[in-house]
Amino acid sequence: MYTGTCLCGEVRVEISGSICSIIHCHCSLCRKNSGTAFATNGFVNTSEFSVTKGANKLSEFNFKPGRARFFCKCCGSPIYSANSDDKSRVRIRLGLIDSEITEQVVSHNFVTSKANWEQLETSLPCYEQHEPGR
Repeated sequence: MYTGTCLCGEVRVEISGSICSIIHCHCSLCRKNSGTAFATNGFVNTSEFSVTKGANKLSEFNFKPGRARFFCKCCGSPIYSANSDDKSRVRIRLGLIDSEITEQVVSHNFVTSKANWEQLETSLPCYEQHEPGR
């Protein structure tokens, strides 16, 4: 069981299952959404994810048709994103999680889009787009 909260604590989530396909994404969308060099994202089965507090504090931004990002309208923290083409899971930013995470990051993705000021030094695989198999 994982729990997570936004920066102000108005939104709380619970994850009853595992977090899979954890990656560091360097695409421009993730950089802009996180305000950092990359975002660390993982997938969670929708049936194992719930907003347990503050669902009314969530705001939604659709940056493409069928692609919704949900964030706390009080503090702006990203909570999760959903894709209408894959309703079986949601994507979360791992910084949201307050519990210790047992799963590990599997790769750096969209490395050709990384910030020019970022020095990428890692033993993880690096991909120009999504990791193979996704």
